[in-house]
Amino acid sequence: MRPELRLDSGVFRSNIAAVQERLGDSALMLVLKDDAYGHGLRWAVETALDAGVTTFGSYDVRGGLDVRRIAGGTVTVFAWATSTDAEIDEALLHDIELGVGTIEYLRRIVTRAVVLGVRARVHLKIDTGLHRNGVRPEDWPSAIAEARDAESAGALSLVGIWSHIAEASDAEDDEAQAVFLEAVRQAGQSGPLPGALHLTASAASWWRPELRGTVSRIGAFCYGIRSADGPDLDGVRPAASLAAPVVRVEHGEAVVGVGSLDGLPSTLVGMTVGTPAGPRRVSAIDLATTTVAGWQGMAVGDDVTIFGAGEQGEETATTLAERIDTVGEEILTRLGPRIRRRVVD
Repeated sequence: MRPELRLDSGVFRSNIAAVQERLGDSALMLVLKDDAYGHGLRWAVETALDAGVTTFGSYDVRGGLDVRRIAGGTVTVFAWATSTDAEIDEALLHDIELGVGTIEYLRRIVTRAVVLGVRARVHLKIDTGLHRNGVRPEDWPSAIAEARDAESAGALSLVGIWSHIAEASDAEDDEAQAVFLEAVRQAGQSGPLPGALHLTASAASWWRPELRGTVSRIGAFCYGIRSADGPDLDGVRPAASLAAPVVRVEHGEAVVGVGSLDGLPSTLVGMTVGTPAGPRRVSAIDLATTTVAGWQGMAVGDDVTIFGAGEQGEETATTLAERIDTVGEEILTRLGPRIRRRVVD
């Protein structure tokens, strides 16, 4: 038996519903970066469609094209990484909306749209202080002017304004919002205000409703991954659990068939896993195996939950991440190809 990441579609749909309820009038953009945070893109998209999601965020054009192939032509797909001209062409031909953080990139998109005879749909990004790509405030009037000129020429539709924020402190995020709202105001003076205004990702969207725009970009929370060192989320729980079988019994301990080469950090020695007899402590993580404190009647083939929702006393991906000063999504996204994905509901 191989280790497997068990995907609970019912939990995922329930999480999406809880997030949508929390967002109120702000529409959910389900973020799918890193193969849907390690859960598997096809499963995530198909399950989200069943839950009523209509807008998806993909880091790059390649991922966006994969979403389009799975979801079809009726949903909105947004890709925000700066792309090559060839990728721009693919995006424009498959109705992928593009996040644009520089005037140079805007010009390249307009040029490709003219060549292809299509109208590009873009979300222009204002740098609100994070300096992670984005048009600087002093350059914003020029960027807006060029976007409006391209709109008038039929090469572009300005459908969104967006940014990232640091989520380091309320004060910094308030300052970022002020910059964002000024950029929106200037855009509204130059022409029709775009329908998609999005500043916040998971944590700020959840905890600071006053920062939300018309759209909120939510990734980790929909999959049940809370913020590291953050509080639990009402109505949200992990949609995936990692399980592996006992492959041998040695010296009163169970040796489980998953290890550091599968992506389980060896620095997690001391973590608690779930067994048929309840929680047990991990004493060693080697290249291909994990050694767990034994229990009465343990046997080869017994199922051990490495992380999940805590139903057998195991830790979550986020509590494991907190042990090694990282974030819960890293625990999931580093899992290797030997770990198969299996839908359990």
